[in-house]
Amino acid sequence: MPRFGHLALAAALVAPLLLAGCATDDAEGGASDEELAAAEIPATVDPDTTLTIGTPDAQVALELSGLIDEIPFNVEWANISGGPQCSEAFRANALDVCSAAEIPSIHAHWTGLDTKLVATQLRQDPVDHPIYQLGVAPGVDVQSLEDLRGKRIAFSPGQAQGALILRVLDAAGLTTDDVELVEIPSTGDVYPTALGNGEVDVAPLGNVNIRRYVEQYGPEGGTTIHHGLRDDPGHLWVPTAAVSDPQKAAAIREFIGLWARALTWADEHPEEWIQGFYVEDQGLSVEDGEYLVEQNGHPDFPADWSDAIERQQQTIELLAAELDRETFDAETLFDRRYETVAAEAVAEAEGGGS
Repeated sequence: MPRFGHLALAAALVAPLLLAGCATDDAEGGASDEELAAAEIPATVDPDTTLTIGTPDAQVALELSGLIDEIPFNVEWANISGGPQCSEAFRANALDVCSAAEIPSIHAHWTGLDTKLVATQLRQDPVDHPIYQLGVAPGVDVQSLEDLRGKRIAFSPGQAQGALILRVLDAAGLTTDDVELVEIPSTGDVYPTALGNGEVDVAPLGNVNIRRYVEQYGPEGGTTIHHGLRDDPGHLWVPTAAVSDPQKAAAIREFIGLWARALTWADEHPEEWIQGFYVEDQGLSVEDGEYLVEQNGHPDFPADWSDAIERQQQTIELLAAELDRETFDAETLFDRRYETVAAEAVAEAEGGGS
């Protein structure tokens, strides 16, 4: 029977490995793009195969839905997600799968970390259900994107928030020379606090920080504005070494299907999801959970990644120009052997009532 464990990938444990590494001292290498494309994923999974997975929200969705019992291999759950943490864990050979936005894989490529995107999750009606809004500090007049000229803007180049800022400036007809980018990593409530303290004029806010910022700083004049752009791509992200191993590749395929089904279950059971994830797991209020369910909209798992890859290419070129990096072919970031797995799993579950 598959077993499930939990790993605390604390910084104290990972840091020594990270400090010993650099851009040319990466996780174990994997197969080339050509070798991967030609390699057939085994039809079944050896039950003794183990994956270390960092997808905290999906883990809870799997538990609440009961789908966790259908995982046909061993799992070590890691309480880790997001680009910087996942990259560090990949370099330390301590993680096989994680959830991240589109930007981390691009930066990983530029630093020599060999990784692949194996699943894509979007949002239905993404412009009406953005992940981020632009927080505006009290006393600062920003009512449109054009008003960003001359403003101090929080910027995290290795995270999705950083790429969003570059897209926003481009949409406004501005460049980085027209604003002051203040490099601050986006973690916890760092951006709302920076806005409230007047350290920056504008910052991209996500999740419950949008609601809380307005509640806390609205009386002082703090506001938010919609950026009007698509900011929703999310992915399952893996080291290329993981999908180069036949049994891990098969286990990853099975996990993708269950991941998509679990997130679909959460969308279809909002009350259970609010209580089980936002309240009991994340420690938020019911009101926060209700706000986030409404804000997030409904998931979409495309069976064709062509649009996602085209968008990724545009992002690569935008980041390369602004950050003085070399552009490259976005196709190399995707393992298209998994392209239809999530969509087919959801369709099959809906058709069979699983």
